[in-house]
Amino acid sequence: MKWKMTIFRTLLSTLDLKEIKRARRKGMLMMLQDAKEDCESEKGAHKLDKMLEDHRTSLYLGCEQGHKKLDTTLEFLQWKAKNGVSDKAFDDLLRLVKNILPEGNKLPETTYEAKKIVCPLGLEVQKIHACPNDCILYRGEEYENLEACPVCKALRYKIRRHDPGEVDGQLTKKRIPAKVMWYFPIIPRLRRLFRNKGNARMMRWHAEERQLDGMLRHPADGSQWRNIDRKFKGFGKDARNIRFGLSTDGMNPFGEMSSGHSTWPVTMCIYNLPPWLCMKRKYIMMPIIIQGPKQPGNDIDVYLRPLVEDLKLLWKKEGVPVWDEDKQEEFNLRALLFVTINDWPALSNLSGQSNKGYKACTHCMDETESTYLKHCRKVVYMGHRQFLAANHPVRKKGKHFEHKADHRTKPKHCSGKTVFAMVKDLKVVFGKGPGSQPIESEDGHAAMWKKNSIFWELPYWEFLDVRHAIDVIHLTKKLCVNLLGFQGVYGKSKDTLEARNDLKHMEQRGDLHPEPKEKGSHYLSPTSYTLSKAEKESMFECLESIKVPSGYSTNIKRIISTKEKKFTNLKSHDCHVLMTQLLLVVIRGILPDNVRAIITKLCAFMNAISQKFIDPDRLQALQNYV
Repeated sequence: MKWKMTIFRTLLSTLDLKEIKRARRKGMLMMLQDAKEDCESEKGAHKLDKMLEDHRTSLYLGCEQGHKKLDTTLEFLQWKAKNGVSDKAFDDLLRLVKNILPEGNKLPETTYEAKKIVCPLGLEVQKIHACPNDCILYRGEEYENLEACPVCKALRYKIRRHDPGEVDGQLTKKRIPAKVMWYFPIIPRLRRLFRNKGNARMMRWHAEERQLDGMLRHPADGSQWRNIDRKFKGFGKDARNIRFGLSTDGMNPFGEMSSGHSTWPVTMCIYNLPPWLCMKRKYIMMPIIIQGPKQPGNDIDVYLRPLVEDLKLLWKKEGVPVWDEDKQEEFNLRALLFVTINDWPALSNLSGQSNKGYKACTHCMDETESTYLKHCRKVVYMGHRQFLAANHPVRKKGKHFEHKADHRTKPKHCSGKTVFAMVKDLKVVFGKGPGSQPIESEDGHAAMWKKNSIFWELPYWEFLDVRHAIDVIHLTKKLCVNLLGFQGVYGKSKDTLEARNDLKHMEQRGDLHPEPKEKGSHYLSPTSYTLSKAEKESMFECLESIKVPSGYSTNIKRIISTKEKKFTNLKSHDCHVLMTQLLLVVIRGILPDNVRAIITKLCAFMNAISQKFIDPDRLQALQNYV
């Protein structure tokens, strides 16, 4: 660290006092000081020298205003970011201004050139070749120099049509890998984060500035944060040590041009930051991008390997040396993965627990009560009364529950050590090719565990109470879509002939059994939650009349069809607004009282858990409320 400071001060000594004052006024000196830490090699020092040279170079010969090449380029880029200007529009602006300025000026012509001037050092990006069947990454001594996958024998590089191969005297064409993942190492990014004085101070916000009134506003207010501080006192002692949240999901970078493509980015947020910053794009890291077109699925552990190696390094007692610009000292930074937050399929891929079959409940696990519906041909989960309060009247009712009362207590939450004991001996060979070895199915149905997740390699993982969580926005969408589907106002109804036949087979709800008609058809009597034509008209008339502030939600008229009396093209945020704000209003005056009360309670529950702060004393009451 000292030799870097010496080099930097030597380079700065070439600037005269007037230039230093001007640079300090414009914030340039701070940017140059941030760049000094990237001088890890002779090449990096050369780039920094070029950056300082650009800072001394006038924008054009005889510039009386004193504009410099680096200063002006930075101001242009700041204007671009502030106003959300696209790269193409910015390119056109740079060319226009360059033509207006005197000939021989140093203004860059493109966005790429401008960024190379301001950020010549950059951050490391690793482009890692992968097996197209997700078996391995071509990295490390074992696989780095291989030409084919040792598991499925798939070739590492694509074969071009009419490729003559290597020909003497001719340059060989650059070979294209069959699949690629990009890894952006997190440690250099954390070092750069702490080199900004404001960011370094905000990394201690949870310990120094957080409001302590007993309300849940931040993960630091929760029990898992406190348990970590008690269990790992050395880690919790320094407020700068980082707690990460990880999330991943499939996305289509090509829009509607390729509906089957699925690229998987992995993002990480920093929970040390205050709630209004930790989810901002500026502070969200994306350490991994997994190339499509197919999703990695259960084999995502293969691609998480570089990230987990960095997380292991950050957990070691000695940590990694980082300069804190706010406290003006070097310290050993440590970090842990606090939780993963995903939708249900991604949660299954990361945790290794199957999301289908007879034992798919993440809470009940081995004690999951389920049955198979032969007409709908799917597994459903039963025994929900055991989660009710001990004195709840529904526990004693047997009319709709196989004529039996249920006084069982709910299954206990499995600790991390218990879960680890279940999976530690599982052996899986990843991949989708002929050499892969997945977990064998049980009696023709999916096993409860698909793999031993890579996260169990983290020394602290088994001590976390909540390791994988479901994203509330995806949960809200699923609930909203299913609820509207049951009411017959969105998508295909699940109240089908097959569902009614399963009721008949289970000898439940005799009033809803299908009634045979002529020509082999059946009459399905309306249920208590089915909306009549008049109720649908009332509901959509109310929705059409709703007016909300700009930015509150999408235009309601765009997601409803008053002609067909149905919702269309519902997005996640639309479902969130409907479920937490609008639905409990538009159902007033329709549906039977008991059905309307249940829907209202569910909407109120989703609204309560979506607030910016929650009273922990109300959580159990909210749970009992639904």
